[in-house]
Amino acid sequence: MSTKEVRTLYVDAGEDGVRLDRWFKRRWPHLNHIQLNKLFRSGQVRVDGSRAKADTKLAAGSQIRVPPLPDAPDPSDKNKLSARDVAYAKSLVLYEDEEVLALNKPAGLAVQGGTKTTKHIDKLLSAWGEGVDRPRLVHRLDRDTSGVLLLGKTPSAAARLSGAFAKRKAQKTYWAIVAGNPHPTEGVMELHLAKRGVGDRELVVPAQPKDPDAQPAETEFVTISRAGPRVTWMALRPHTGRTHQLRAHMKAMGHPILGDPKYGDEKSAPLSEGLKLQLHARSILLPHPSAGMLHIEAPLSPEMKEGFRKFGFSEDEAEAEPFARRQTKRR
Repeated sequence: MSTKEVRTLYVDAGEDGVRLDRWFKRRWPHLNHIQLNKLFRSGQVRVDGSRAKADTKLAAGSQIRVPPLPDAPDPSDKNKLSARDVAYAKSLVLYEDEEVLALNKPAGLAVQGGTKTTKHIDKLLSAWGEGVDRPRLVHRLDRDTSGVLLLGKTPSAAARLSGAFAKRKAQKTYWAIVAGNPHPTEGVMELHLAKRGVGDRELVVPAQPKDPDAQPAETEFVTISRAGPRVTWMALRPHTGRTHQLRAHMKAMGHPILGDPKYGDEKSAPLSEGLKLQLHARSILLPHPSAGMLHIEAPLSPEMKEGFRKFGFSEDEAEAEPFARRQTKRR
């Protein structure tokens, strides 16, 4: 989308409160930071007739004067999604409405790209369109974790969903198969975590609260079922969203998640034989951006099904809300 003439556009209802520079970037993603600031500084961009800065917050219905803009470069074929990729992206949908998109992220698929990562969820979002039509990530999952991934389909929906995570109004429930039998069988793990270079890779490890790199991390846990003394199926609920939090907390508890190449130990290694990471984002419960509550559940991934088969677990052993009994006890 480019223009050689001055136009007047209106701010959508779903973009209320969005910054001016982000409003532009969603429509003309090829414009860089320097180009945008030059347009704002020169007064060529006006909001409701007045000069505006990059961080000006827009209101729904406002008029924006858009000056002639440089053409976008021709999109290269390598960045276009194939019909097969579009079909694959759509096959991951667990739930979709005008504001919310929930995907069933497969294990092994990264959420965002990197230097060596060319296929990832962020790229697949082009299946829904570009600019304003492109869904926005509101939280993350590790590459090897399967399950529910939530996105906002409008800027305001994404902001409200992100706010629910930030204010701990989102209840995420993970299923994990871990080595041994944790005692106590349920409780809350509070342990600061910090990223550390260990050998040739980065790990998240326990840290003292006064450590400048340490971040507070809190995980609620409940035992669902056991396969003898060797293995336990657990429900985990992170109250904070630190990198590798669940994996690092279970390792610190002495019960690493099976199939974890980064946080496994001599106890989990033999039990993990033939298994990928046994961690699955089972469900999310949070306020819908418009009204009511949203509850989304992801079916077991093939990787987790293999763990269940190996140790004889059955999905119907789990309560609909495994943490309800803890809440009852606390009353």
